[in-house]
Amino acid sequence: MGENRMGSIPYFPSSIFEDAGSYADAYFGLCAAAAATVEREALAKAGRLLAERAAAGALIFSCGNGGSAAIANHLVCDCMKGVRTGSWLKPKVVSLSATVELITAIVNDIGPEQMFAHQLSSLASPGDVLIAISSSGASPNIIRALETARAMKLTTIAMTGFSGGEAARLADITLHVDAQNYGVVEDVHQSLMHIIAQYLRHSHLEDSSSLGSVKF
Repeated sequence: MGENRMGSIPYFPSSIFEDAGSYADAYFGLCAAAAATVEREALAKAGRLLAERAAAGALIFSCGNGGSAAIANHLVCDCMKGVRTGSWLKPKVVSLSATVELITAIVNDIGPEQMFAHQLSSLASPGDVLIAISSSGASPNIIRALETARAMKLTTIAMTGFSGGEAARLADITLHVDAQNYGVVEDVHQSLMHIIAQYLRHSHLEDSSSLGSVKF
């Protein structure tokens, strides 16, 4: 299982910047430092898992709140359109954050912590994959989704930041960003999403001449 981690990169910003340009220099530097903390072995494992399960026709579910919901939705776009361009792989990706009508009904009638888990209980099967995205790793609906996925025999990937929270402990694979700023964590999570999607295409190309000829 994933491990809980305490962040070593300090909170940002810790001082006042004179303009947006100098702020950007510091911010981008922190993004690079945070990206370097993501365990490459865990990322390689996630890539292999998703390639294997996608090729087998398993469903890949994604979920997140706020900015993480946007990343979860973006994964669907890049896998269902981008990965398929020039590739024989056809990932079946479903974002549990996408349907506002269903989400609000679940929150209102059942409870906010069931927002994603209730959907999984209807849609998922053993052998499917859940990618749960949470900067804090502590959102109750993310925790419940991971617990439900484990009970249903799904394999789970968590993208986390800050200390990792309970999500980092529950997931089979944790892609942890050691940073204390939500923007930085989300930016690296977005990059991880792009890396995973582009790697899936790259590793299943029908013709290597189309290596870079796709718009993600």
